Amino acid sequence: MSDPVEWPPEVARRLSEGAFLLIDKPRGPSSHQVTAWVRDLLGLPRAGHAGTLDPNVSGILWVGVGPALKLIPLVLEFPKRYIAVIHLHGEAPDDAVARAISEFQGPVYQLPPVRSAVRRERRVRTIHRLTLLERAGPELLVEVTAESGTYVRTLAVDLGEALGVGGHMEELRRVGTGPFDESAVVPITRLADAVARSREGAPAELLALLHPLAEVWREFPLVVVRDGAAAAVAHGADLAGGGVVSVSRPFDSGATVAVVTVRGELLATGEALRDSSEASAKRSGWVVDCSRVFVDPARFPPTWRATAEAPRPVPPGG
Repeated sequence: MSDPVEWPPEVARRLSEGAFLLIDKPRGPSSHQVTAWVRDLLGLPRAGHAGTLDPNVSGILWVGVGPALKLIPLVLEFPKRYIAVIHLHGEAPDDAVARAISEFQGPVYQLPPVRSAVRRERRVRTIHRLTLLERAGPELLVEVTAESGTYVRTLAVDLGEALGVGGHMEELRRVGTGPFDESAVVPITRLADAVARSREGAPAELLALLHPLAEVWREFPLVVVRDGAAAAVAHGADLAGGGVVSVSRPFDSGATVAVVTVRGELLATGEALRDSSEASAKRSGWVVDCSRVFVDPARFPPTWRATAEAPRPVPPGG
């Protein structure tokens, strides 16, 4: 790791608050290697990525630093969008291809590839959309929007088998992660240039690449809480019904939510134990199982402890 960097105050503040970068990963290096480059360029002890891309796959790689590392589970909930080239191993008529593609939308069983980093167990993944963009003989250019954890390489093989001719993935690029698309990604060389300019006293470009955490957590339902409840959550408690002021939009029990103060500061993220209508109306009982706290508890003095008694007056001559 490189030596710590003396950053302009605004950059130092953004890094301490946590930030994420959308890196355009090239083909060749692993996701881990690209993340290490980001870490070293920023002179930080740690960085992490969400959604591993194989070395021969390019596209959006979400890299988090500081408190943004706690947001990785939220980023992993976003669907991913890909452009892929699938090579069929034999002749297949257009109508058969169209029919097979339509059948692969929705929940599908997948077995991870042999060279995957996870245990090879059959699992269900949801393909939200699978669209044929172009065809040139055995080459199919497709767009895939799928649940996080879907193996597009496996999809290509399974599609070829369904057509009875076999197939494999020729090329793959990730072009979207939830609300983020290619318009926001930057190559690692541009990050290096922005870091150099920031060290020379021009931090504007680097600040633009260091996205604040709110760009992620505001994509989830917000549960606004009273100050007393905020103090309890900051100290590790789950959220009780009496502490809820409002919710930003409807959600079901089991949904991931962000717990925020009345001033709009992120306190924690967690799992809703009630749906939104119950959570906002319930006066007692737990409504959110808070899993990750993002604030310094010292900033939220506990309000549930009894205050110390005032010293009793000393009697005259005592």
